[in-house]
Amino acid sequence: MFAMPGKPPVTLTPAAVAQIARLMQRENAAGFRIGVKKGGCAGMEYTMEIAAEADPMDIVVEEGEARVLIAPLAQMFMIGTEIDYEVGVIESGFRFNNPNVVETCGCGESIKFRDISEG
Repeated sequence: MFAMPGKPPVTLTPAAVAQIARLMQRENAAGFRIGVKKGGCAGMEYTMEIAAEADPMDIVVEEGEARVLIAPLAQMFMIGTEIDYEVGVIESGFRFNNPNVVETCGCGESIKFRDISEG
């Protein structure tokens, strides 16, 4: 697992905590799982799903009533990320302020992470 001792790999804004807690309560879920997968024009995409239970390899971040489960394949990409929830006139959704992202596509749906060799 990837994490810095004594520090959660992700932080949540109050808006994200509130939205995740609402989703968990509505679905009677154990958590909100975040992952990454290959796809999109920039190469990778975030995945999000309501989880009935935590996987033994998930990193669990709890804040208030919100419980985020970071899937094993996403852990090294998520370190230092702030998760926010923004409400807009046209769209609302989660935003990932991730210092490991070096490129996003024009629509903002896919991302490219820094190569390990780039440091």
